[in-house]
Amino acid sequence: MTAIPRTTAIDPASVDLRTRLGKLELPHPILAASGCFAYGQQFADFMDLRRLAGLSTKGISPKPRFGNPLPRICETSSGMLNSIGLENVGAEAFLAEKLPFLAELGISVWVNFFGEDFASYVECARLLEAGRGHGIDVLEMNISCPNIKKGGIEFGTVPEVAHRLTRACVEVTDLPIVVKLTPNVADVVAMADAVAQAGAAGVSLINTLTGMAIDVRTRRPRIATMYGGLSGPAIKPVALRMVHQVATALPQLPICGMGGILGGEDALEFIMAGACCVQVGTANFARPDAALVVLDELRARMADLGIGSVSEVVGCIRPLPPEAPRVDPAG
Repeated sequence: MTAIPRTTAIDPASVDLRTRLGKLELPHPILAASGCFAYGQQFADFMDLRRLAGLSTKGISPKPRFGNPLPRICETSSGMLNSIGLENVGAEAFLAEKLPFLAELGISVWVNFFGEDFASYVECARLLEAGRGHGIDVLEMNISCPNIKKGGIEFGTVPEVAHRLTRACVEVTDLPIVVKLTPNVADVVAMADAVAQAGAAGVSLINTLTGMAIDVRTRRPRIATMYGGLSGPAIKPVALRMVHQVATALPQLPICGMGGILGGEDALEFIMAGACCVQVGTANFARPDAALVVLDELRARMADLGIGSVSEVVGCIRPLPPEAPRVDPAG
């Protein structure tokens, strides 16, 4: 007989939100997602950044990058499409100009990074190693972005290639590497297993789904590159499914979950599916302090459900019990 979880409400102040991703200890599970929070400074006037568990920066490449032509973002049903093209200041400028601000916040700093080919991925990891001990806690390796023509998505779809790339990057830095995986694959578990065996400290699930939108009045795509990355609530069911698949198959692999998180209950779903922490992304465009709203709602929802700590519900879901045999009313 399946046990019924306790539902007696508890004092929100007694809820223990502490969690950990591998060796990294976090005061709570809520981080801001890469590509949706710039370098952090832009949000300082709208929220107390120190209340975040951490943030993942814009994707950083070895050299500065201008990104894709306009238009490169549009709203869709329950989400948005973007094709920014990973515009960024480059690794050296990030270390000199952006990292000092982040280091003073006292939160976990994850630097999302990428390259256009094998060598530039490794070079970027090597350059960012200089930030170890100066504010950077994690390198989040993006092998999953569909918005660039080279690198990215190719490395994120073939397990053997992802394994070799992860291993090469792990070898040039002592920072833990969390690999951000694409949902645009047939077997996400195989991809997660490949990077885990190469030394990844965890995985981020999921990045955007490839999509498009058309302006029927002009008969043209709504973004210049035709296709872009779909994010927001529309992709949440896919993200939850993939987090659960990886958590079930690889229970020792830490997972940071993301994809359509708007409120505390969304975050709790990801935790129950197997994520030990989550990132809030697209919601930041509608409300700059969205991550803190999610944090406060998570605490309140856990208290309502009588959940005393994050650790007791990470990966807690189980299949529904078998349905009882039906009795033929005809006898």
